[in-house]
Amino acid sequence: MNRAKNLRLFLVLAVALVLAAGLGWMRFAAPQAASGNLAGASLGGPFMLINQDGKIVRDTDFAGRWRLIYFGYGFCPDVCPTDLALIGRGLQAFEAQDAARAQTVAPIFITIDPQRDTPATLKPFVAAFHPRLVGLTGTQAQISGVTKAYGVYAKRMETGDAENYLMDHSAMVYLFDPDGKPVAFLPHQGLTADAVTALLATHVG
Repeated sequence: MNRAKNLRLFLVLAVALVLAAGLGWMRFAAPQAASGNLAGASLGGPFMLINQDGKIVRDTDFAGRWRLIYFGYGFCPDVCPTDLALIGRGLQAFEAQDAARAQTVAPIFITIDPQRDTPATLKPFVAAFHPRLVGLTGTQAQISGVTKAYGVYAKRMETGDAENYLMDHSAMVYLFDPDGKPVAFLPHQGLTADAVTALLATHVG
């Protein structure tokens, strides 16, 4: 069972690396995702989770920084690694445009699958997309609380296999301001690295 789990993780990471390195050719072919306004929305809130290094992380640790947040899971075979690769490339482009402003952005990945996404599993996964990407996990109760607070849909798809299953979930890139207030989002449909860069360039002060 563990061997199958490790093999699947290896395959996901391999796909992630390919996507992170090779999505540039899509930038002119893919439709541009339209940014949605979240100003005044009741999203977000306090949390206490564990990062990929096994350290406790609270929402207050990101105070004063813009937060680029994505919810997904490390064993996702398609949507999550694709979106994270685009987020990583978009942030890198923003860093090239304005390094000082880009340093105020904290890219954050929060798992919806804490059973399999342990700190040890998350560490190589998030590193594949951006060197500053923070991976967060926790207990099922903690993750359920965070997904509810952030308006994220997530449901385990039962397959009869306790190790190999899929998660049905919403896929959005969220931007929160330095005070932790929601600002805007980008949907998975039509998401591009250019759209991520434009989102940051438009809002990050």
